[in-house]
Order: sequence, then C-alpha cells, then structure tokens
Amino acid sequence: MNATPPVNSGTSPAPVPTVIGVPAPQEDVDAIVAFVARIEHAQQNVLADAFLDGFREDALWTTAHGKRLTGLPEISAFTRTVLPPQAGSPVTATYRVDLILFIRPDIAAVKIRQRPASRDDGRFLDEVFHGSKDPSALMAAHPEAIPGTPTYVLAKDDGVWRIAAAQNTQVLDTETLTAG
Repeated sequence: MNATPPVNSGTSPAPVPTVIGVPAPQEDVDAIVAFVARIEHAQQNVLADAFLDGFREDALWTTAHGKRLTGLPEISAFTRTVLPPQAGSPVTATYRVDLILFIRPDIAAVKIRQRPASRDDGRFLDEVFHGSKDPSALMAAHPEAIPGTPTYVLAKDDGVWRIAAAQNTQVLDTETLTAG
C-alpha cells in the first residue's frame, strides 16, 4: 500500500502542546509530538508494523470501546485484525498533542485530540456537533463523526519513547462535543 499524505496537512504549524510536570528538555517534547505523528501516519496508512513499533513489549492498552489488551502479542493480534479493514474506509483520524505531563524525565502522560476526518477532502467530521442543541441525536446518526481523546503513558527506554499504557476514549460528553 502506498503511503498517503496526512489528512489536513496544511501549511500552518501544529499548535504547541501544554507541557507540565517535572522539567524536561524541548527535545523530549519534540520527540513525543513526532512520536504521536508517526502513530497517526501508521493508522491513516494502515501500517500495522509501524503502529505496533510504538508499543513496549509489556504495554497495556484499552480501546475506545473498553477492550483491555495486555502485552504486545495481544495488542498485535487485535491491531492486525482491526486495522487492515480501515484501508477502504472513507474516514480516518487526525491526532494532535494537547498536553504532556512529564511525571519523570523518562515517563510522560500525553493527552491527544483525535478527530475523525474524511479521507477524500480532509474535512473534520466532528464539526457536525459544534454548536448543536441536541448532540445525542447527531451521535446516533453520525457515529463515525465522534472524536476521541486518547491518553498515552509513554516511557523512554534507551532514548526511545514508546507506549507503556494507553486509554483511547470516545468523546461522549455533550458539552465537550458541542464546543469544538
């Protein structure tokens, strides 16, 4: 499969994430932002090996629908089942790092804004909810447009950031959903 350019890859720079916690060098902030961009690219282009390279062997991952996956073999089996069918999907997702909490210099919790987008034109599908008075009806009509809010706990081992634990959560809070 040929890699396609990221959806919504405009010329404007990505927003700078909020960084809190213990002091950390800018190079680690940049490395974490680049790491999330590689995860986004792997998912948009259905590159299972590239996606899985982002996990520690002992990682814990909970999917947006609450399925717990423990260890890279289990995460790999799940990914190799659910990722390939996405190649033909008209919907993909973009990822933006909103916040990085450095718990220690080598451990960071990363909050990501995950937005569904059209593969054709890069249009953000979650905009259907913005300003809505009744998002629950729209959520039922447009489940593909519900954004996500993953949290990755990253560990830096031998200079490489990888996912130690992750929780991928759909945004179902109506106030957050309608605010944009």
